[in-house]
Amino acid sequence: MSLLRSLAIGRLVVPHNLMLAPLAGITNHAFRLICRQEGACMAFTEMVSVNGMVREGEKSWELLQSSPEDRPLGAQLFGDSPELLAKAAEMVGDQVDLLDINMGCPVRKVVGTGAGSALLKDTALIAEILRAVRRVTNLPLTIKIRSGWESNDETWREVGRIAEAEGCDAITLHPRSRSQMFDGTADWSRITALKQQVKIPVIGSGDLFSAEDCRRMLLETGCDGLMVARGAMGNPWIFRQALELLKGRAVTTVTVAQRMATARRHLDLFIAQAGEAVAVREMKKHLGWYIHGVSGAAALRRRVHGSGSLGELLDVMDEIGEAGA
Repeated sequence: MSLLRSLAIGRLVVPHNLMLAPLAGITNHAFRLICRQEGACMAFTEMVSVNGMVREGEKSWELLQSSPEDRPLGAQLFGDSPELLAKAAEMVGDQVDLLDINMGCPVRKVVGTGAGSALLKDTALIAEILRAVRRVTNLPLTIKIRSGWESNDETWREVGRIAEAEGCDAITLHPRSRSQMFDGTADWSRITALKQQVKIPVIGSGDLFSAEDCRRMLLETGCDGLMVARGAMGNPWIFRQALELLKGRAVTTVTVAQRMATARRHLDLFIAQAGEAVAVREMKKHLGWYIHGVSGAAALRRRVHGSGSLGELLDVMDEIGEAGA
């Protein structure tokens, strides 16, 4: 069977199995469009607080900004209340193609609310949440989890059984524990074991930083699809390169000039969607990732972060691109 294939998640069928993961503060509308242009078949919003949505928090609703080109789109919701998660699912249902519930975020301010990977400490609550959300929506429903709270936990096995029993259409596993944060190495063997345990699609995540990583995870684990997270930061062409590799084609390299051309498209989209002031401020971190590995990157990052206006930022980007042409 080909490693590159279409993927059915409930009633949603996507043309291949390479997706952009939800990343807080990263996967806004502009970045999703860039990754789609580079080959991602599906993308997810940043994490959206159900507390913010239900209480009419404007910032929460802004995270759902999208466009016809930004489909199919999954909304990732986070919270610890079955009632609020169900209410949010109803509220967002006509704006997206899939609902995903975050049960893996390890960040303290999320875990401190009882959401994210904190849910892995209460599997009965996980079952309640999935039952409540499934009751109110016919949209494809997925969850994204870590392997457990501590490194030796195998909570992922129980959560896999619960997800399947409560009507989830797929499950994404990042096989690190919450205590690991992003340290160490993701244990891909857990993805293999989960795939053998459940009948619903299993999507793998964790340590996907190159096209070869993508090929290797699909080959080694037998998972149904991939969700690229940190590996897409400043590197949206990972999707195109993975598609090339999986189709048996030569993987095309990306020059510094091409990196800056992509970054400029990214900036233009960001300005159109959020305004110049927000785009210039937020693009500085993205540019730091776009120039990763470029000669003199540390000095270039200092110049990028020192830019006080759009004109100054564009000047630095032009210099980087011309030097790499």
